[in-house]
Amino acid sequence: MFLSVQTVDLSTNGDVKDGDNHYNAAEIEELVFSKLLERPRALNMDRQRSCDERSLFELGVVMSPRFSSRADNSSRVIDHADFVYSPSRRSGFTSPMSQTGFETYPMVAEAWDALRRSLVHFRGQPVGTIAALDNSDEKLNYDQVFVRDFVPSALAFLMNGEPEIVKNFILKTLRLQSWEKKIDRFHLGEGVMPASFKVLHDPVRNSETLMADFGESAIGRVAPVDSGFWWIILLRAYTKSTGDISLAERPECQKGMRLILSLCLSEGFDTFPTLLCADGCCMIDRRMGVYGYPIEIQALFFMALRCALLLLKQDDEGKEFVERIVKRLHALSYHVRGYYWIDLKQLNDIYRYKTEEYSHTAVNKFNVIPDSLPEWIFDFMPTHGGYFIGNVSPARMDFRWFALGNCIAILSSLATPEQSTAIMDLIESRWEELVGEMPLKVCFPAIESHEWRIVTGCDPKNTRWSYHNAGSWPVLLWLLTAACIKTGRPQIARRAIEVAEMRLMKDSWPEYYDGKLGRYIGKQARKNQTWSVAGYLVAKLMLEDPSHLGMVALEEDKQMKPLMKRSNSWTF
Repeated sequence: MFLSVQTVDLSTNGDVKDGDNHYNAAEIEELVFSKLLERPRALNMDRQRSCDERSLFELGVVMSPRFSSRADNSSRVIDHADFVYSPSRRSGFTSPMSQTGFETYPMVAEAWDALRRSLVHFRGQPVGTIAALDNSDEKLNYDQVFVRDFVPSALAFLMNGEPEIVKNFILKTLRLQSWEKKIDRFHLGEGVMPASFKVLHDPVRNSETLMADFGESAIGRVAPVDSGFWWIILLRAYTKSTGDISLAERPECQKGMRLILSLCLSEGFDTFPTLLCADGCCMIDRRMGVYGYPIEIQALFFMALRCALLLLKQDDEGKEFVERIVKRLHALSYHVRGYYWIDLKQLNDIYRYKTEEYSHTAVNKFNVIPDSLPEWIFDFMPTHGGYFIGNVSPARMDFRWFALGNCIAILSSLATPEQSTAIMDLIESRWEELVGEMPLKVCFPAIESHEWRIVTGCDPKNTRWSYHNAGSWPVLLWLLTAACIKTGRPQIARRAIEVAEMRLMKDSWPEYYDGKLGRYIGKQARKNQTWSVAGYLVAKLMLEDPSHLGMVALEEDKQMKPLMKRSNSWTF
């Protein structure tokens, strides 16, 4: 996109005149950014429409989103439009001058150096990044490769044209999934992905082996629910970035997805389409009252289902899962969009709820007592803005804000366009509370006093405004940036990145920050935390080239139609 030299005037006050239109600097930035988003990366987007933009009706109701059946079913016609990608182009941040013409920052070069030093090798190949390179304290499990922690590292490598590291990680964790998972004589589900793994070196035998943790070594002995979802999301990001569908089509990858889906799509006594889970099973991996149906898990669940819908083959085994996924997506989106959403109007409705309502005509379906509304929410809720609350269950709503769940809701299009805009409005309106002096609050507000004792079990690490209890986590910067780009609000991300750049490298890339404003390095935070480094890099890379957003974002499904049956021999 070019602004014509003949028609553009730069006035002395810094504004731009284009014919009869006048633009200030901020408006010019937004105009340029919108054109960047429109820029095709490799294929002509006017001629080929991405499968990501198709509705669930087109994708999943009928069997194959990417394959047309033939009579002998011996071959498939692949629609590569879903995998539009940019040829492996290394970011200019690794060279003195980027291809977009912007000079690089010393902080970015330092971040790349730190990320590469965190690489873990297995039998000569890089297979992930270590959680932290902090040698100032006992390692605990920070010397391992975590599935969820590696995601921002993987995205940075993909955006820099280095997909092999990501491919190796996907295949090695898939191998670990197939291991027998036994904890205190109890067998976990076959599809559970490890929370982390480490490489064990045997100098005597000169050999290397992998050791995985499925929760048997974790604090609290809780198995990870989110690892499998992140794995599917990363597989889709790899496929989208490289255009290589062969990895996802491997029999072992298809089986791995089906095993994960078997776990989370199983039917039981639950009447909700949301996924029931234990406390401490996700990023907030210690007791914080995050159990039942937390928004973080539901948003990841939704996104993983949508990614799986694009990646699953439509063979005999895959067809059943596609049908189950589509049904669940319809119910899940309806449930979360309706019951988890809160804004000023909904808050006022809850404030006036009647209780003990019976039958299908009930308005207060979960029998929430209005007196249970926390005092802080009345001041926190802006006139314009809203968010998905932390949890919904019978007689209980967790009204806390959780950053990851709300950002993933935007990226997966679990949030409607209107809801996505409202979440961004909330962040801008409550900048001091949610961003402050270091982005981004993992949740808000902190729980304290008697409630802290009851909910956390007096956890000394989760004291108020620390760690998972409303601490500030730099890794969340990449999720915020992606959500900002998708909603057309890059200025919010740019402002947050500028805040982070003032201290993050000087403080040696801490894991988290403490205090209401995120002013203090976390009391037990590890330095040189890899996902703090990678989260910053991904945020910078996405702002440099907004088309990278396609790896981690899905377009809204505008035709959430009821499930319909079609012939197995259909084509498109």
